[in-house]
Amino acid sequence: MAATERFFCSESARLRSDPIAGTASHGVVWVLIEYRGGWPLNGFEGLDLEPETKAIVLSAAKAARARVLLVRRPGPRRREGQSHWAVLHHQESGEYRQRWGTWDKDEDLAEIATALSLPGTLGHPPVILVCTHSQHDQCCAVWGRPVGRALSERWPELVWECSHVGGDRFAGNVVVAPDGVYYGNLDAESSVATIEEHLAGRIHAEYLRGYTDLFPAQQAAVAATLGRFGPAGRNDYRVVETSRDGDHWRIRITGRPPHPARVDVELQAQPAPPRQLTCRGPAMSSATVYELILIRAV
Repeated sequence: MAATERFFCSESARLRSDPIAGTASHGVVWVLIEYRGGWPLNGFEGLDLEPETKAIVLSAAKAARARVLLVRRPGPRRREGQSHWAVLHHQESGEYRQRWGTWDKDEDLAEIATALSLPGTLGHPPVILVCTHSQHDQCCAVWGRPVGRALSERWPELVWECSHVGGDRFAGNVVVAPDGVYYGNLDAESSVATIEEHLAGRIHAEYLRGYTDLFPAQQAAVAATLGRFGPAGRNDYRVVETSRDGDHWRIRITGRPPHPARVDVELQAQPAPPRQLTCRGPAMSSATVYELILIRAV
C-alpha cells in the first residue's frame, strides 16, 4: 500500500464480501450513559470521572455481564440540560425491560448499580444505537455518522450515537436494544429501510449480523433461516437444539406461524484467510465464518 493511501477496514471488508452473519457481540444487558464530551479510545473506562463512582458502575456492570456504552444524540453536541442513563434488559421470555435516569454529577451514576439489580419496566420503545466511535476506528465515524443523521431524521426520539459495539469492518453498525439485534454494512439509505422493517416486525437477513442472546453459529443459522424463508419478527424463531462435531454444527430452530414450524440447519465453521480486520490493528487476524451446508423445513 502506498504511503499516501489510507486504509479503511470497512471498504476492504466490502470488497472481500466478508460474511456478516454470526458476528454480533454476545450479551443481553446494556448500560447507556449520555456523555457530551469527546469519547476516549476505551469509552466509559477512559472518562475522567470520580473514581469511586466509576468503580461502582464497572463492578455492577461486570457482575451483570452488561455492556457499558457512551451515547449522545446525533448532530451538534448539546452542552446544557441533564444527561441521561439507561439500563436495558433482554430476557429469555422475549420481554424487554428498561430503566432510565438522569445525572448532573458523577456521583449520580451510582444509581446505575441499583438499576442493574432491578427488573425495570415494560413498554418503552426500543433504542437505536449507531456506532460512531472514531477514536476506536475511523470507519465507525465515516459510515456511522451519516447513518445516525438519516435515522435521527426519521426517529429523533429513538436514535443515539454510541461508542464501540464491535465489528469495525462492518460499519455502519446499528444495534437495536434491548431487542438485541445487530445490523452491519449499512449506509444512510439502507439503514432507514432496515430499521423501518425491523420496527414493523420484519427482520431481514441481508444486513443482519445476529441476535445478541445467541452464539455465533446460532446467529448464522437464524440468518440463514431468514434468508431462505423470508423476514420474521424478533421472537418468531427460537433456537431449541445445538450440537457440534468438530467444526460441523447442527442447529434446530422452531418457528411461529406462518413461518416454518421447524428448521434444521447445518453449518461448517472455518477460518477466513488472515486479514487486517480493523483500521487501527496492523496485525493480521483470521475471523471464523460459517458456510451453509444444509437448511430444510421439517
